[in-house]
Amino acid sequence: MPTTRFHTAIAELPAAEWDALRADANPFVSHAFLHALERSGCIRPDWGWQAHHLGLYEDGRLRAAAPLYLKGNSHGEFVFDWSWASAWERAGGEYYPKLLNGVPYSPVPGPRLLAGNGARTPHLQRALVDAMRDEAVRLGLSSVHANFLQAAELAAFGDDWLARSDVQFHWHNRGYRHFPDFLAALNHKKRKNILRERRQVAASGLAFEWRSGDTLSLDEWQRVHALYEATFDMKGNHAALTAAFFRRLGALGSTAQLALARDGAAIVAMALFVQGGNVLYGRYWGASVDVPGLHFELCYYRGIEHAIAHRLERFEPGAQGEHKLARGFLPVRTHSRHYLANPDFRAAVATALASEAEAVDAYAAGLRSHSPYADHGQVER
Repeated sequence: MPTTRFHTAIAELPAAEWDALRADANPFVSHAFLHALERSGCIRPDWGWQAHHLGLYEDGRLRAAAPLYLKGNSHGEFVFDWSWASAWERAGGEYYPKLLNGVPYSPVPGPRLLAGNGARTPHLQRALVDAMRDEAVRLGLSSVHANFLQAAELAAFGDDWLARSDVQFHWHNRGYRHFPDFLAALNHKKRKNILRERRQVAASGLAFEWRSGDTLSLDEWQRVHALYEATFDMKGNHAALTAAFFRRLGALGSTAQLALARDGAAIVAMALFVQGGNVLYGRYWGASVDVPGLHFELCYYRGIEHAIAHRLERFEPGAQGEHKLARGFLPVRTHSRHYLANPDFRAAVATALASEAEAVDAYAAGLRSHSPYADHGQVER
């Protein structure tokens, strides 16, 4: 039987062994990405994050692992359980801390139970799930949450874990040769709207460029972070990613990609992407100018152009947003699993989730009739 260990920092786990256990090259669960978050002040107990990473060892070697955190709140998770916390605390319980199997500040589907791709993978995934649940019981915690799981991981969770599903919008590369080729696949109304938006931006006089993060200067990274931070502040949200994290992300080779808009030499808008495993992920945006269509240009159309040029399989622009459907992004279901230690509380939440699931199913079904593609592309399962 594997030996179970919990770690208070990702640096305690061997980087090469951790990365070798990923089912794919998803950059958000790479050792380097998680280490950059921890070393740059983004993972802090006073912000509700404390690393508690899980490793299963045999003969001194890491055989399976899971990014795991003790959470003192529900910020930065994007699978919302605020109502559960409120209900449990009204009943006299303590909802926090809880355990989270996920990636901080990143609503990105990907591997969460790192157990390779061999014959033992299903067994090791179940062992990870059991270890997380046992740890919650040992610590007297209310719950464990595994967010944005891959479909191949779902079977590892038993019937005592509650299932949730939601919808994101992803762009899929159908072998397009260039952006006009992609536009030709859309219906006339959607194609006309995109062309109109791009003409508005072109008339602004701004200059655009695509840059790999490892080519930005320190001053450019500081400007990019300032735009990110100002956008969060404007919306009354907490900008949890530090300037030091942005710089560390830039040092990870081509992992960070950016679409920049300049007015003269000054960067006045940016969209920050993460790339890995033949997929582009949209993450953050910021602008100091108000130009109609600029958000769509930087965050969506420049990303699609980059994905086509580099023959990437998929472009995931981030959580939520029905407006993405009209711009070529199709609905995709996301999955999470939740273990609530108290059986009565679990039963009550299960009842609520049954109603929620019906609503999400109806929403996804409604989206099928609004495909932007001339051949009526459907919801991805």
